[in-house]
Amino acid sequence: MRYLILFFLTLELTTSNAQEHYLLVGTYDSPKSEGIYVYKFNTETGTAKEVSHIKTPNPSFLAISPDEKFVYAVAETAPQDGKGGDIAAFSFNKEKGTLTFINKQHSGGDHPCHVEVDKTGGWIFASNYTSGSLSVLPVNEDGGLGKAVSFQHYGSGPNVQRQKSPHVHGAIISPDNKTLFVTDLGIDKVMLYDFDATTGKLSPSKRPFIQSESGSGPRSFTFHNNNKFAYTIEELSGRVVLYHQKKGSLKEKQRISTMPADDKRFPGSADIHVSPDGKFLYASNRGEVNTIAIFSINKKNGQLTLIGHQSTLGKAPRNFNFDLTGKFLLVGNQNSDEIVIFKKDSITGLLIDSGNRITVGKPVCLKWIAN
Repeated sequence: MRYLILFFLTLELTTSNAQEHYLLVGTYDSPKSEGIYVYKFNTETGTAKEVSHIKTPNPSFLAISPDEKFVYAVAETAPQDGKGGDIAAFSFNKEKGTLTFINKQHSGGDHPCHVEVDKTGGWIFASNYTSGSLSVLPVNEDGGLGKAVSFQHYGSGPNVQRQKSPHVHGAIISPDNKTLFVTDLGIDKVMLYDFDATTGKLSPSKRPFIQSESGSGPRSFTFHNNNKFAYTIEELSGRVVLYHQKKGSLKEKQRISTMPADDKRFPGSADIHVSPDGKFLYASNRGEVNTIAIFSINKKNGQLTLIGHQSTLGKAPRNFNFDLTGKFLLVGNQNSDEIVIFKKDSITGLLIDSGNRITVGKPVCLKWIAN
């Protein structure tokens, strides 16, 4: 009897210490999905349960407002009316875990694949992949969106299948909210724009771009926690590029492959994240590869050392993300309709399959809201 009492006391204590945060999942339309899904994720057990979902077309990337009251989603489409895709705005109810549609605006180009909110919450940046354009949209007082102002990129790259024209893939605002870093897969450049948060005006920086290697295809960009280092993942080359970042300028310091030296398969690299503790960097490879490459980070200079590869236990890991505690890494395997949940070893940085899964059609973006 005494052991039974101790068991229930332990269970009660564990439950009371557990935290549940909201996990928002963007998807591509499929027979198994139809919009944005909201889950509660338990940070002790690494398990999730669906709370709600809202129907919206091809929300392949999401962004959360700084106050976590609003969610913005791309509609990665290019309708025949010539007006391009959309950016949709939703309010988020933290008590209920539900999304409510506010409005949508044209994204200013075709197939928007990334959306970002500036640090004030007053402006939205949309990356239009097919048309190779970048747009800025104002946020209204109710969280809804105003009309887009677009900036067209020009040029091409040597890969005739993937680089016939510009392909803007992501726009990340600097920690000080003054510089926008825009990856363009089609022209092998990271474009830099000065940003005025008062007016929403974008203008080319003094050094307007950083040239990547020819045919490399820069895709995703992220900052280290210390804001001194930045990293780009290149989809076509499968390499990670380290930059030293200071006052909106970048200086390349390292290029390192995400693939084993003897593996000649096409990497199809997609996503990149620094662990919350700042010690490790992770990058996903798709296609036949389906792995997460794991690097240790030199805290003094940001240099990367490859320490391992983890199978994603699924197909096409387009996006992945850490939970808010940094203990779990969740991988959205787009082509196997499943999110695989890994535990992160805090010492080695390596990943361990937790055995937990979230079944959802075409998961392609994972975002968090604290509860």
